[in-house]
Amino acid sequence: MAPRKAVRLSLRKPTHAVCVAGVEMLVDIYNDVPRDAETFGVSGSSEVEVIMIYDPARVRKPTGKDHWPLDANVDVALSVDRASTELNDLKVKVSYFGQQEGRALGHSKLYLTCVDVSLDVDTGRTGKVKRGRGNKNAWRWGPGGYGAILLVNCDKDNQKSTEPDLRDGQLRTLASLQDMSPMVLSFEGPDELFDRHKLVLKAPVSDLERVRVFCARGGNSLSNYKQVLGPEHLSYEVERQPGEQEIWFYVEGLAFPDADFSGMVSLSVSLVDTGGLLEVPLFTDTVAFRVAPWIMTPNTQPPLELYVCSVMDAHGSNKQFLEDMAHLAMKANCKLVTCPRVDNRNDRWIQDEIEFGYIEAPHKSFPVVFDSPRNRGLKDFPYKKILGPDFGYVTREILSAGPSSLDSFGNLDVSPPVTVRGVKYPLGRILIGSSLPKNPGRRMAKVVRDFLKAQQVQAPVELYSDWLSVGHVDEFLSFVPTSDQKGFRLLLASPMACLKLFQEKRKEGHGEAVQFDGLKDKVKRTINEMLEDRHLQRDSLHVQSCIDWNREVLKRELGLAEADIVDIPQLFLLSGSYAEAFFPDMVNMVVLGEYLGIPKPFGPIINGRCCLEEKVRELLEPLGLRCVFIDDYLSYHRLLGEIHCGTNVRRRPFSFRWWNMEP
Repeated sequence: MAPRKAVRLSLRKPTHAVCVAGVEMLVDIYNDVPRDAETFGVSGSSEVEVIMIYDPARVRKPTGKDHWPLDANVDVALSVDRASTELNDLKVKVSYFGQQEGRALGHSKLYLTCVDVSLDVDTGRTGKVKRGRGNKNAWRWGPGGYGAILLVNCDKDNQKSTEPDLRDGQLRTLASLQDMSPMVLSFEGPDELFDRHKLVLKAPVSDLERVRVFCARGGNSLSNYKQVLGPEHLSYEVERQPGEQEIWFYVEGLAFPDADFSGMVSLSVSLVDTGGLLEVPLFTDTVAFRVAPWIMTPNTQPPLELYVCSVMDAHGSNKQFLEDMAHLAMKANCKLVTCPRVDNRNDRWIQDEIEFGYIEAPHKSFPVVFDSPRNRGLKDFPYKKILGPDFGYVTREILSAGPSSLDSFGNLDVSPPVTVRGVKYPLGRILIGSSLPKNPGRRMAKVVRDFLKAQQVQAPVELYSDWLSVGHVDEFLSFVPTSDQKGFRLLLASPMACLKLFQEKRKEGHGEAVQFDGLKDKVKRTINEMLEDRHLQRDSLHVQSCIDWNREVLKRELGLAEADIVDIPQLFLLSGSYAEAFFPDMVNMVVLGEYLGIPKPFGPIINGRCCLEEKVRELLEPLGLRCVFIDDYLSYHRLLGEIHCGTNVRRRPFSFRWWNMEP
């Protein structure tokens, strides 16, 4: 009746077996039955619970003497709640009866030794390991979910190494244990049991490429922590000392979720009988982990560090820009980190090289820098200068063709938390620039897109950015935090808003006010000239149609209303078939809390003020924001980039814990 293997009993000699506390054991009472027997009864030690398994529709429970019919498929299971103190200290007897039930026709005897074996992890996500018997081998999302969490040990606690800790099969520093998840093996039972039994720890072969396990014997010596499972160790026979009831392990993650890896790994311990010709597993306890995803932080999260590069070119250094960034960071109470030329090799585009994020488990969280595959002057900076204690590193390389402009991380953004048609995205949604659906064109590399999708918690949305010369989403959109109930706004570059503003200024009599006032060696354009330029009008209509296509996607995929979007005046010109910003692209800003570092547009001066700056202030300052316009023309704009492209921000992680969502 029951599919599990049962212990066979014999009339001729007693049977000896090992059971596990809290785990039902089936007993085969039909293997050896006396002739003419019609019923049976079961008795045993007081610690043994006898469980009769039967179909109530076919079998009536006996009254009086517990004699059960042998011809009704009644099965017997046994359960013991506590471990034995000696071998064979629990007894069970099965008696068989004929038509005259007063005298038994025969007896089968079973001697049991009960052991208590349990492999436990932080299933409850409290930061501590607790003993448990249910749901350990499963993983469930949501606030009522369960299942342990594993961090990828991608930081570098070992300062003598040049590589992340996960690249080293040995434990080089005790600090690295904090990046791992604890696991406890508990055992109670007679020591003599191990004369013919053993405990074996193992994992599926595929999981051993993604996880390591260290056995901890305590103390402050690294020699007390030995790797027992991993790519080079497929199984481990537990070295249990006499009387030892608890052994601690530390589990190390080696790989992030990806296209070929769901993020789920499992570990198990088996109690194995070694006394026969073949080794037989008697019991297996399994625990499941999910590897913590890499999580991006949107502009709405408070800034912690502002990164910028010191560079030198034919026009001189960007010293003034660095000073402006230092002043902005001070206002925002944010630390400024300057990457010197020796480390950036005159590559100023730090936004394109890296994206900051973090990983989190109940017991530990630390930032992780995602290094793009662009591999230009800054390619060594994140690995050599950012990777360190409690600061991890991850990358994805393009193995076939070289990277395109769309593989830079100016083409990677993330929204604030949103709700879309009743579906909550408490960590926001990742935004990736691409070509139009089903159209040939530039796309971000598949290895990067696959990685981002596999994290599951920030379901990516592909936008259309291939209409731009550089092709990055940060050229036409940004998110800013607001002090109202919504909590944020989406900013979109808008040629139509810019032309409308210029038309208003012309009607007010300012048609001769000039764009690029204050810039040397730049042809000035009056408002009248710009409004009468057919090429500019044509290009603006084309660009607006591209942005409007994205506008509808963003509204649909982020659950936004028109009131959640602010149109920022901006003009673009086509260079060939691709668009470039006509004047410094104000949407391409750095967001430090309420302070916005916005590219100075050098717009027409009306009544002593730049009308473009005044319009942006009018749009954003009522939302609780402070606009700081910064000259990036020579150092960034003329090279087809702006402030956002030349800066990067590490932000505070979400207070919301990712495992409480339901992707």
